[in-house]
Amino acid sequence: MFSCRPSDTAGTVTGSGSSGTAGSSGTSVTDRLRAVELLGSVRHGRMAMSMRALPFLAVARHLVIEGRVVLRMHRGVGFHESCDGSVVAYGADNFSLPASGGGAGDLWSVQFTGPVEIVHPPSDQRERFGTGPTEVNGELFDPVYLRLDPHLAHMHTLAFDASP
Repeated sequence: MFSCRPSDTAGTVTGSGSSGTAGSSGTSVTDRLRAVELLGSVRHGRMAMSMRALPFLAVARHLVIEGRVVLRMHRGVGFHESCDGSVVAYGADNFSLPASGGGAGDLWSVQFTGPVEIVHPPSDQRERFGTGPTEVNGELFDPVYLRLDPHLAHMHTLAFDASP
C-alpha cells in the first residue's frame, strides 16, 4: 500500500517496485505515479463498498482529476447513496487484454482506498467522461458522480516471458 499523493507520506507503506526515489516510508514515488497513470489508461473499474454490512461490487466509469478519482455511476441502483461519506476501494486492471511477452502485453491491476463523496463536477469534467450507456438494467442511464480521495493504493503487475 502507498499514498497516492506524492506529498502525503503518512502511514505504513510498501510498494510493488524498486525504481525511483523512495519516500520517507520506503515507497517509490515512481510507483505512486505509475499506479495513477495505469488507472488513467483504462475507462472502467469496480468499486467495493458495504451495503447493509455486506460487501458489494459495482462497475463505474472513472477519471483521474487533480489526484482524485472521479467516478460516474447510474443513479437508479442507489449505490452512490450507500457510499457517500464512507471509505471504499476502487480497482481497475487490463485483464481483458491478451497477455504477451515483452512488457507491452503484461497485466496489471491497481486499487485505491479512501473516503468517497457525491459531487457535482463542472460541465467540462462531465464531458471528459464521454457518452454513457443508453440503459442500465433496462432503465435510462441517469449519471451520478462520486469523488474518491485515495489515501492508499496497491499496484500489482504480472510480467510474462517473451519466449514461446
